[in-house]
Order: sequence, then structure tokens, then C-alpha cells
Amino acid sequence: MFKLKKWLAGASVMASMVLQGASASEVTLRLHQFLPQNSSVPAMAITPWIEKIEKESNGRIKVQHYPLMQAGGVPGQLFDQARDGVVDIVWTALGYTPGRFPRSEVFELPFMANKDAEKSSVAFHEFVTTHAQEEFKDVKLLAVHVNGPGVLHTKTPVNTLEDLKGMRVRGASRIVNIILEQMGAVPVGMPAPAVGEALSKGVISAASLQWEVVPALRIQQMVKHHTITHGDRGLYTGTFAFVMNRNTYEKLPSDLKKVIDNNSGPKVAALFGRAMNEGDQRGLEAIKKEGNSIITLDSTETARWQRATSRVRAMWYQDVGKRGINGEKLAADADALIAKHNK
Repeated sequence: MFKLKKWLAGASVMASMVLQGASASEVTLRLHQFLPQNSSVPAMAITPWIEKIEKESNGRIKVQHYPLMQAGGVPGQLFDQARDGVVDIVWTALGYTPGRFPRSEVFELPFMANKDAEKSSVAFHEFVTTHAQEEFKDVKLLAVHVNGPGVLHTKTPVNTLEDLKGMRVRGASRIVNIILEQMGAVPVGMPAPAVGEALSKGVISAASLQWEVVPALRIQQMVKHHTITHGDRGLYTGTFAFVMNRNTYEKLPSDLKKVIDNNSGPKVAALFGRAMNEGDQRGLEAIKKEGNSIITLDSTETARWQRATSRVRAMWYQDVGKRGINGEKLAADADALIAKHNK
């Protein structure tokens, strides 16, 4: 009995030492995304996020940041890279995998999201956690967000719907491609990093992009005209996700899990939305410095664009309805959340 008690005491000490070692362990997380380091989200959201979790973990979490797909693959593979553990964390555009996030697509519908990306990002994050969590069940969701209003960047001026007819325009997602088609343009789907080369080679003559990404891709040097709609809601918006491999998260010691948890959720969605807002201002400044023309449609022409794209919602309702999704209810809930967070 004495020997048994002595053995149990020794085992208890060893277990305590193991736990202390685990608690004091360090972990390196690989973060992968598709834009240059100096573009808005990497510079103003991802880098501050990295610095914050490294500080709050007392240096026990280290993050290796791979911008511009430096860890391999193409942007459309990013979500699967996080799911499969090829990397630990990714930031990606949901539109790069068409049809995979049908509920989340509701925020991409024409004239849905408010032009304030921070407020709309918080609304989108609440929407996903309430209505679309199952689309992210294979990963640890850190945050989702949207960008600022979609803008048309063109080689020739676009003042009316007629100016778009037959124009080959880069589409940001499946929904944006449908929007462009309804307005008479010829949509050409491609990820943002490919836009510059496509413009220079004449594959496209225009691109749908938010203001913030313009300087990083030097779009202001390739086109001379930029068209945006009137009002507080944009022609379209893009949806994005910041996610972590679930196994990587589950293997963390409890105190490091808490660091990740404390740096997830609506506040992180707001951080990314603010980066988009600030990036939009930088993009506008770069365009003005270049001397390009910025065309803001008046309310009458914007109403024409709204009518031209009105069928997109009905088409989306029908499409997602085939998958057992009540699109009209999701759109109504999204509208309500946008209104709530944009008071």
C-alpha cells in the first residue's frame, strides 16, 4: 500500500509537470491569404490581429504570414487548405468557391449591403452565426465580413446602363456575374490578383472591385474611369471569411484557445470592415491623384440599375430554393440586420 501511494504521488507530480509543460508550450500558426502584404486587409486587419494574439499569448503563439498565395495553390483552394490542415488559418473571399456558401450569398445580392463596410460586416457576422453556421462547421470560424461598395473600373466612361452593353467585365463572384449579365455586360470571373494582367492583355476592359484593392493592384494606372451608384447601398458587395483549422484549434492548451476565442467574433468582423473602409479612402485618394474620373450616378440612373438587377433576387430565391433554403426569409433577415447595425 505504501509503495502504491508513493507511485500515485509520483504519477501525480509527473502529470502536473506535463500539464505545466503543455501550458507553457509554444505554437506556430501558418496564415495564408491571396493579397499583397501592403493591401488594406493584410496591413490594417490581419497584421494587427497577429500582433494582438502574439502579445496576449505572451509570445507563445507565433504566426507565419504567407501573403499572395506564397504557401501554394490558388485562391479558390484557400478554404479547403484551412479545413484540411494544409495551413492553420486563411482569409479568403467566399465568392472564390461559387455555390458553396448559399446562405451567405444573400449579402452579395444587388443593393443589399450598406456602403459602410464596418457596420455591414458586423451585420454579416451576426447573420452567419444565426443562419449560416453550418456552412462553416468544418472549420473554426474566427470572423466573416464584407467589403465596401462594388465599383466599376472601366477603360471607357460608364454613365448609363447602355454604356455597359457588351463590355467584358471582371466579376467578383457568382452573384456579381449574374448582376453584370442582367445589366448587359459580359461577365468574366477571376480572382482579384488576376485582374491587372487581364486588363493589360485586353482579356477584360473593366473590373468590378471595391475602392480599397485598387492601389495594391495598380488598377488606377490601367483604367481611367470609375463608376459608383447613388445612395447608401452599393451595387453589390463581396463576402469574406477568416477561419482556422478545427484540429489545430482543438489541440491548443485551454489558455491559448481563450486567446483565439477572445480575438474572434463581431469585434474582429468590425476590425476587417474598418480596414475595408480605410482602404476605400486610400483607393479613392490614389485614383484622384492619378487624375481619373469618378462617376457617381444620379438617383434616376441608379433607379434604372436597380430595376435592371431586380430579377437577381428572384433568380437567387429560386436557385437556393432547390436546395431547401428559404431565400426570401434569409433576405428579409439580412435586410433587418443591416438596418439594425446601420442606425
